[in-house]
Amino acid sequence: MRLLSELIDKKRKIILKEDSFILLFEDKRPEGFVGFTAKRCRINILALGDVGGTVLLGLRLLGGDVVESIGIYDINPAFQRRYEREINQVNYPDGRKLPTVEIIDEDELFSCDVFVFCASRGVPPVGAQGDVRMAQLEANKELVSAYASKAVKKDFKGLFAVVSDPVDPLCKSAVRCGLDETSVIGYGLGVMNGRARYFAEHDNRFGMYLKEGRAFGPHGEDLVIANSISDYSEQLSYELTEMTVNSNRVTRADGFKPYIAPAMSSGALSLLATINGNWNYSSVFFGNRDRGAFMGCRNRMTDAGIQVENMPLDDKLFTRIKKAYINLEKL
Repeated sequence: MRLLSELIDKKRKIILKEDSFILLFEDKRPEGFVGFTAKRCRINILALGDVGGTVLLGLRLLGGDVVESIGIYDINPAFQRRYEREINQVNYPDGRKLPTVEIIDEDELFSCDVFVFCASRGVPPVGAQGDVRMAQLEANKELVSAYASKAVKKDFKGLFAVVSDPVDPLCKSAVRCGLDETSVIGYGLGVMNGRARYFAEHDNRFGMYLKEGRAFGPHGEDLVIANSISDYSEQLSYELTEMTVNSNRVTRADGFKPYIAPAMSSGALSLLATINGNWNYSSVFFGNRDRGAFMGCRNRMTDAGIQVENMPLDDKLFTRIKKAYINLEKL
């Protein structure tokens, strides 16, 4: 049996525990940092396209206990006005307190606890072939680097959350601009777990995934779905992985952009889990500033750092995960 911690760069400061390890924060977080405090936080969202708008709706509906307000910025002023007006009109019948949505200037993007990067260029049209996430890499690397550099200049100490595709290499670009390795988290794996659960609910062969399954790696071609962490089946796991990876292609073949499930499962729900210090699927950095990659895995925020699940892995499963990690390092 192998352990996920074997992939961690030796220069990284970690604490090994019985069934997990903690990627330690480099600097002490300021009072009120998300993940281990009762403070209701401020979230700012960059870009209000299909994904950004849906993330915003999810945070408004579900974040009332932990989110005080949400700042929104888009290069299109009409988008800003539309979402400020419409999302603030979304209310429960009992009038419970929900996060207030406010239009902000670009200069204010890093006056928050959580910055959510939803900006994207060159989204492939419906009907495009191949891995559409990777098709956006070069254009979106330039975008995320520009905003990560602004965050560094502002001495931003909050969470820099990347939701745009391809999540994992964009996170690495943000770190290379000077952001703390533990302050950048990628949100793409949550929907892959959601899709795997969907297929497991509809096919009894994959039923073990609902209780013992796990997802690892990138939000894309090298995804690793394990049908069970304790009773791993290579055949079932490969089949479930293939179904999960192809799910968005099926939606595109029907003529739709598959953004609802990613925006909610990877975006709003996983962000709120992070803020609450709960376990979630997201990408964290296993390397150092010189080398390494962001790796999707089950983790949570603690007062010491990011705690990553570190259960014993079948040798074949570990080989799959390691291959995915090596490929991510090359990006």
